[in-house]
Amino acid sequence: MSNTQSEIGLIGLAVMGQNLALNIADHGFRISVYNRTTSKTDAFVAANPNTPGGLVGCASLESFVQSLKRPRKMIILVQAGWATDKVIESLVPLLDKDDIVIDGGNARWDDTIRREKELRELGLRFIGSGVSGGEEGARFGPSLMPGGEAAAYEELRPVWEAIAAKVDPATGKPLEGAEPGKPVTGGVACTAFIGPNGAGHYVKMIHNGIEYGDMQMICEAYALMQGLLDLSATEMGEIFADWNKGSLDSFLIEITADILKQKDPVTGQPLVDIILDTAGQKGTGKWTSVNALDMGVPAPTISEAVFARCLSAIKEERVAASKVLKGPSKSFSGDKAAIVEAIRDALYCSKICSYAQGFQLMREAQKEYDWKLNFGEIARIWRGGCIIRAAFLQKITEAFERDADLANLLLDPYFKQSVEVAQENWRKVVGLAAEYGIAAPTFSSALSYYDSYRTARLPQNLLQGQRDYFGAHTYERTDQPRGKFYHIDWPDPKRPQLEA
Repeated sequence: MSNTQSEIGLIGLAVMGQNLALNIADHGFRISVYNRTTSKTDAFVAANPNTPGGLVGCASLESFVQSLKRPRKMIILVQAGWATDKVIESLVPLLDKDDIVIDGGNARWDDTIRREKELRELGLRFIGSGVSGGEEGARFGPSLMPGGEAAAYEELRPVWEAIAAKVDPATGKPLEGAEPGKPVTGGVACTAFIGPNGAGHYVKMIHNGIEYGDMQMICEAYALMQGLLDLSATEMGEIFADWNKGSLDSFLIEITADILKQKDPVTGQPLVDIILDTAGQKGTGKWTSVNALDMGVPAPTISEAVFARCLSAIKEERVAASKVLKGPSKSFSGDKAAIVEAIRDALYCSKICSYAQGFQLMREAQKEYDWKLNFGEIARIWRGGCIIRAAFLQKITEAFERDADLANLLLDPYFKQSVEVAQENWRKVVGLAAEYGIAAPTFSSALSYYDSYRTARLPQNLLQGQRDYFGAHTYERTDQPRGKFYHIDWPDPKRPQLEA
């Protein structure tokens, strides 16, 4: 090992760790790497001998720590939860005051809050940074969402801004490298300091919840085109490719077009028809839904996307049910092109509602955890590198530039107009899904969310009457100030007498 100390270090050389380390080294930063299995470290360094910054393999945590410039900056990319805690426990005795530990894993935000407090009390600094973009993003430019102490992030910022995805400042569109597979230079970096302690990992969780919604909505558009219009995978691939040229321009729409056009190398059939319909999940969408319930923030579209994956997992049960439970057996005979356009509108309107729910969750979280989040900036750093990167996010950035205190995206003039123009088609699609027996849970829940949000008086007045009737839970009155509660003595319920 050279006597020259490294500017940063990384622990954990699984695929994400290797790719992030190479990204850092490619931008001219000398980086030390450590993996519990020394042979893996040696093989990784040997396979990448000529990076601009240089890779330094370390056989022990002690040598790893000693190889770093002070204040030391150490990225942990191991399995979230218990494994991360164990690495931190092993590091702490080796560190000096003001050293910086960076968790780049998919950690729960409340774990990050705890870890930041524990390390701060030991004189150390902790950054929890969301890293989005998968393996390719880690290698060539992810979206990075760091939270922790602002001064600690300033130490990390040159690295994070160098390795993050870049977007064109005028259009917000992702920039590509001069050569395929090469790091991007220039443009605006898709990273920014999010806020204290767990703010970065919280925003990453919301990103993932929104990602669940986006993916499920696309699946529902596919299901409607297949089940209602009887379109082939290739035809649908062309439709998604066309959609990607307009307001739905996004990474997920782009790859959907590619997937639908892909042939299975074994059978020659469309690959999508060969893939089993059981979806996996790592839990971050569920975290978003549970957090929404805990804080009392409506996020039904994100939650429906989670439940859709859960329903997909009970494959054998669904197969058995399909032989017993019957739905409509009618065939569509209308204008297919018009319905494709309507599905596009339903997808866009549902997407607006899903993002509105995610941003409302973040708005409530900043009150709960004493953060001050910049929502326009969050949308900006999602424009490149991450899974939900899309032209649509530029519109969200612009919405919060117009009104930093915007209560809901639906109230922004652009999004309000978008829904007004497209909602007739949206309603038509949800109606057709119900009429023809095609499940469209996110399209339907997003429409119900929109209709509920725009309704001045909901039927929960009756619900409050029910609660007061059976449990004396009280109610407020329309003719009295908010915050005053009332109860009346209801008559005894009339229960039918059972015959002996």
